[in-house]
Amino acid sequence: MATTLICLPFAGAGASFFRGWRAAAPSGLNVLPVQLPGREERIAEDAHRDVGKAVDEVCEQLLREIDGEQQVALFGHSLGAVLAYELAHRFTSSDGPQIVHLFVSGSPAPENGREQHATGLSEEEFVAQVARFAGYSHPALDNDDMRSVLLPTLRADVEMHETYRPGSDAKLTIPVTTVRGQDDELVDASETAAWAGTTTGRFSSLELTGGHMYLVDQVRPLLRGIAGRLQKTDLG
Repeated sequence: MATTLICLPFAGAGASFFRGWRAAAPSGLNVLPVQLPGREERIAEDAHRDVGKAVDEVCEQLLREIDGEQQVALFGHSLGAVLAYELAHRFTSSDGPQIVHLFVSGSPAPENGREQHATGLSEEEFVAQVARFAGYSHPALDNDDMRSVLLPTLRADVEMHETYRPGSDAKLTIPVTTVRGQDDELVDASETAAWAGTTTGRFSSLELTGGHMYLVDQVRPLLRGIAGRLQKTDLG
C-alpha cells in the first residue's frame, strides 16, 4: 500500500522546501507538504506562535485533504518534529487517518527544550543566533527588503518552538524513527535517543552525512531511509 508522507517545516520554511521531494521519493511514497500561515502564498496571514493552535489548524487542513483509509506517515525537522509529534497524538486519539510511523529529525525529545534561546533578541543578534542554531543561514536574510518580509514569521516560529511544552505525557503506540546529521552540533545522538521514551512501538534511528541541516543535501538518502523503515513497518 502506498504511504502519504506528511512533511512539517522547520522554522521559517514553507511547503516549497519539500516540493522537490515528490520527484525524488521512491515508488509508493507520496510526499504531502504542509503550508503554515505567514509564508509563501500565505504570507499575508499571521504566523502561529503556539504549537497547539498550529496543530489545530493543520489537523483541520489535513482532514479535508486525506481519506480516512489512507496510510500516513509524519516527518518533521526541528520545529517540524514537535509539530509532527503533536499531530501524531491528535490523529491516533481520533478518527483521523491511519498513522503508521513518525519520523522526527534534528530534534531532542519533546520534554527536553533547547537551553539557548533566540526569542527577544535584537534583529542582528536574532539572525546570528538562528544561524548558529541551524549551522545554516538563508541568503534572503542578507537582503534588507527580504529580511523585513521573512523575519516576522521566523521570529514567530522560533518563539513557538522555544515555548513549546508537550500536550500529553501519554506514549504513542506507533513506530518512531529519529533522523540526524552525523555532524549536528545542535542536537546530539543522546538527545535524539531520548525519543525512544515517547512510544511503546518500535524505535529506530538513522544518521546521514551532514550537520543540523543535512536534509538540504541528503534528500534521496533520507527518503530511501524513510521508505526502508516504512517497509519494515508493513512487515510488522
